[in-house]
Amino acid sequence: MKVLKNYLWNIGYQVFILLVPLITVPYINRVLGPTGVGASAFTNSVVQYFILLGSLGINLYGSRGTAYVRDDPDKLSRYFWELAILRFVFIGISTAVYLIFIWQSSKYRLFYLGQGIALIGTALDISWFFQGLENFKVTVLRSTFVKIVSVVLIFALVRNSGDTLLYICILAGSQFLGNLTFWPYLKKYVHHLPKLSQLDFRQHIMPSIAMLIPQLAIQIYVQLNKTMLGFLVNVTASGFYDNSDKIVKMLLAVVTATGTVMLPHVANNFANGHHDAVKRSLITTMHLILVIAFPLAFGISAVSTTFTYYFFSAKFMPVANLMAVEAIVVIPIAIGNAIGVQYLLPTNRMKDYTTSVILGSVVNIILNIPLILMWHTMGAIVSTVIAESVVTAYQIFTVRKDISIKSLFAEVWKYFAAGLLMFICVKLVDIMLGRSILTLVADVAVGIIVYAGTLLLLRPRIVLGFVTSFIKQRRG
Repeated sequence: MKVLKNYLWNIGYQVFILLVPLITVPYINRVLGPTGVGASAFTNSVVQYFILLGSLGINLYGSRGTAYVRDDPDKLSRYFWELAILRFVFIGISTAVYLIFIWQSSKYRLFYLGQGIALIGTALDISWFFQGLENFKVTVLRSTFVKIVSVVLIFALVRNSGDTLLYICILAGSQFLGNLTFWPYLKKYVHHLPKLSQLDFRQHIMPSIAMLIPQLAIQIYVQLNKTMLGFLVNVTASGFYDNSDKIVKMLLAVVTATGTVMLPHVANNFANGHHDAVKRSLITTMHLILVIAFPLAFGISAVSTTFTYYFFSAKFMPVANLMAVEAIVVIPIAIGNAIGVQYLLPTNRMKDYTTSVILGSVVNIILNIPLILMWHTMGAIVSTVIAESVVTAYQIFTVRKDISIKSLFAEVWKYFAAGLLMFICVKLVDIMLGRSILTLVADVAVGIIVYAGTLLLLRPRIVLGFVTSFIKQRRG
């Protein structure tokens, strides 16, 4: 039940952060315009490299390691301070290099400075510690509070395209504040600061770097697309890509929320030798992820045109086709999240995980330049879909001897069939009713009814078994 509660806390937060852009993004697109949005997206993609390098791989490494030692208070305190201080040092180095970069930049210098607030705030990020303790209530409540404050400030202060810097500072400042608010909760778990002579920082450097390598590879096909579009095309193209990617990834977060919750839980099971429980949890969560992923992918593609017109405005209509194609990526990312984050990482299969994402990055780099030059923003989208598919295919290949692939994907055809039928029905409704807000509402309603109804007819065994078990536990 603890895992389920954590998942509900996390999924609740993911729904909340889905609702926030529904309010802010249309407003920001209208007041800042394509150029302002593009400049913000482009400069943010650059600062993310420095944040990533300064953080090492501590977010994943720290969450997993905390789960390993959380039953021993002394080890837990030492582990926390070793990683927290290590992060302070490396973020400090990264900030110094970032300032040199800004000094040598001739364009967007003030925007880069504004984005730098988020870099400094990363030094205070200890969310990994609470995730390792499986205390998601703290992370969700703090993050929700900060999001609300940032929304209020955006509507109160950002008025026109000249406020792009202010918008950047609000977003970066909210991250800084959010990370700061975690610290008062430490006293319940970390009882003392050991002497520096008692701390061993060196033991964490290489494992953190090992965690950093796959994250760097992931950033290549997360941030590099925006960066390359900014250089090879223009910042407007980068903004179009960012808007499409933002919507798809925000919706995808509802699916990948299980990874954040399950990583420390599976790591703790693995550390205690419960290997069969690890495999069973992967099979169950894979089906729970896919039963949500398929309607998301088909649904995004079906409503992309009407959604873009009302959500982003007519000036951003190129985003519609981008979203329709990028929606495909929901499926491989969902599968990769289950295998990579919920199995390979907690069971310390770093080599397999790292190889998969590096392979995806190489594919992305090879395809990006020719596809961007040929198809501009759509080229970056196609490159992303192919790269993510390669990552997932390799991860499936690596676990084929450990877990039955048939068990993982036994009933996927049912989710696919229900999703495809939903897509056809939603598309017909969209065409018949025309472009309007009511059409969007009807699309969502029809999609839910058709998908749920089809699943009830097809009766996927594992998903229905999980739901039945959950209902019995609640009644019991």
